[in-house]
Amino acid sequence: MICGLMKSSPDMRLSGQSTPAGKTDAPQSVAGADLLLSMVEAQWANRNGNTMELAPKAQQELEKIQQQLARLESLPKNPEQGNAQVAAQNDETQQQIQQLNERVSVLRKELEEFRGAWYKTELARHPQRPYTLDYVERIFTAWSEIHGDRSFGDDPAIVCGMARFHDEDVMVIGHQKARDTKQKVYRNFGYAHPEGYRKALRAMKVAEKFGRPIFTFVDTPGAYPGLGAEERGQAEAIARNLREMPRLHVPIITVITGEGGSGGALAVAVADRVLMMENSVYSVISPEGCASIMWRDATKKELAAEALHITAPHLMELGCIDEIVEEPEGGAHTDHEKAAALLDSALQKYLATLKVLPIPSLLDSRYKKFRNMAQFFKTNV
Repeated sequence: MICGLMKSSPDMRLSGQSTPAGKTDAPQSVAGADLLLSMVEAQWANRNGNTMELAPKAQQELEKIQQQLARLESLPKNPEQGNAQVAAQNDETQQQIQQLNERVSVLRKELEEFRGAWYKTELARHPQRPYTLDYVERIFTAWSEIHGDRSFGDDPAIVCGMARFHDEDVMVIGHQKARDTKQKVYRNFGYAHPEGYRKALRAMKVAEKFGRPIFTFVDTPGAYPGLGAEERGQAEAIARNLREMPRLHVPIITVITGEGGSGGALAVAVADRVLMMENSVYSVISPEGCASIMWRDATKKELAAEALHITAPHLMELGCIDEIVEEPEGGAHTDHEKAAALLDSALQKYLATLKVLPIPSLLDSRYKKFRNMAQFFKTNV
């Protein structure tokens, strides 16, 4: 691993600390930076498809290398301008520093290219990414889960429950994935059945009856397409939610925490404010499905992901979402506590603004929000 290589080379002086005598051996520092940069380049060149795990680590090492080069460049160039540290900093050293900076820039550009839409898709699907119940545990208190749709049964792929959010009673609804095989089967890999969407609507009606704001968390590849789900009215259940959510007389805030797949996501995402985690995706179809349809080749998923504009910045530009919630460095899966804290702040802000709106204004703005999406052309009559 890159980190291990860096830790094994303490004499390369990449920490930015001076020598015991108060002197800086610039050529030795440059040589150390050169060696470590070569290690990062070699690891990246031989990544063998392990882009998702390697890219954040390579980015961190480049930051450290660049900080050291910047420190060396900032040293005085003439002994008269400073102390004895500058004696070894000559024209050759400056030229080497410039060459290293150029190599860092080239590698950083390559890393940015791999941090595109498909990279974000992989991060959104990361098995250690926090799911709805992970956020419930860290953001809400007094959680009391609601089960069943009072028609057919319960659906573990969607969790609903009453909770408290900073001393306010709220309703929480969200897709729930899992990490081990047994739980993945139990949660149906996040694919909700019609009874899941009906359960969600029942919980929303309860929230409306008691005046509780609604938070929904979206993380699903899509609605379950199986025969049983279709027989029990999957399309009708989604369509009913799409009809009823704009009419609810309480504030609704939706967060896309991972995958936002098609109607299965939208069925719980007709909200006053739609937020997206930085490394989540939101789309009408998966990149693999799009590639299979457009090019009859699922391996072109990276191209499809870019063409679909499924990442948070693109959707922000299109007016489909209201804010991008930052994640910890490397993704939400690296630090659940920090990811929840960042989301908590955003939820507090938007709930405070929505609570003061009169119900007629709330409903009108919610309706106009979705009616005004995807308007690309304006004409003057």
